[in-house]
Amino acid sequence: MTQSRLDHLRTLLCRLQNAVRARLIAARDEQPASALAGIAAETAADTIYRIDRVSEEAIVEWFAAAWPADCPVELVMEGAEGGDAYTFPPGTPAARAEFVCILDPIDGTRNLMFDKRSAWVLAALAPRRPAGTRLGDVVVAAMTELPVTKQWASDQVSGVRGCGPHGLVAERIDVRTGSRVPLAVRPSQATDFRHGFASLVRFFPEGKSLLARVEEELWQELHGPEPGRSPLVFDDQYMTTGGQIYELMVGHDRMLGDLRPLAHRRLGIDSALVCHPYDICTSLLLEEAGGIVEDPWGRPLDVPLDTTSPVAWMGYANAALAAAVRPVIARLIREHLK
Repeated sequence: MTQSRLDHLRTLLCRLQNAVRARLIAARDEQPASALAGIAAETAADTIYRIDRVSEEAIVEWFAAAWPADCPVELVMEGAEGGDAYTFPPGTPAARAEFVCILDPIDGTRNLMFDKRSAWVLAALAPRRPAGTRLGDVVVAAMTELPVTKQWASDQVSGVRGCGPHGLVAERIDVRTGSRVPLAVRPSQATDFRHGFASLVRFFPEGKSLLARVEEELWQELHGPEPGRSPLVFDDQYMTTGGQIYELMVGHDRMLGDLRPLAHRRLGIDSALVCHPYDICTSLLLEEAGGIVEDPWGRPLDVPLDTTSPVAWMGYANAALAAAVRPVIARLIREHLK
């Protein structure tokens, strides 16, 4: 596949996300927050709120109107789990699609519907594999910030596999005027976690105490107790996987990890409130920026492009931090999460 074609596909994903952002801002301006916060459906992947439906409808409409006919694609997202009903051009058999496009229409719905913190729209493209398309097949990814009402800026990052940090396209967009300025993308170069942000995900009550115990022991082993000193590691539970990838990309966080599937299995909890492949589909962007995304044992993250598989992952700003954490987190998983 030529570089020019990959870049054209990257541009298309950005245009799609611009359209979704515009639709959501318009919907938010036209109706009260309570109208968007209601539950629309419960699926195997997640709870679907009415605000999710706005973005899903915008995506399907955009693909029908704007996706090129010479590039047949199968959509995989909440509410549209692939298949012939969600292929473009319409009527294309899924087996004849050239690409799979996996999307999260709103990653961080709860943040946005309560006007609390930015959410993100995520999308990635991979050549369709007859035996099953996986995260490692992704060749193009894009993510666009969905800002809260008081925020005028929306960051957008996109790239193609192999582009490296200088090939990423990162911009800050003024949603009032549409003007754009370059955005610096550079993961932290720190070699330890002292006085920086790093954490394990524990958004919801299920498994929270177990995950907190694992994290506490991680920091004890890496840095040890320092009584009377200011906190060594700061915690930020940003309730969006795409947002976490962004925080690592731009240097705000040094490590983030999601071990919820392991904790839930250990505790016998059956919960869909975990990371899924559509949540982590833009991991390519962090890797191209120089960061690391892998499974909890230090292996490449190898998951199918679907909406239901539970995904445990670790993300690091750089190789030195990853090397420090890997052996400790592997031991803690054996001790607490097996």
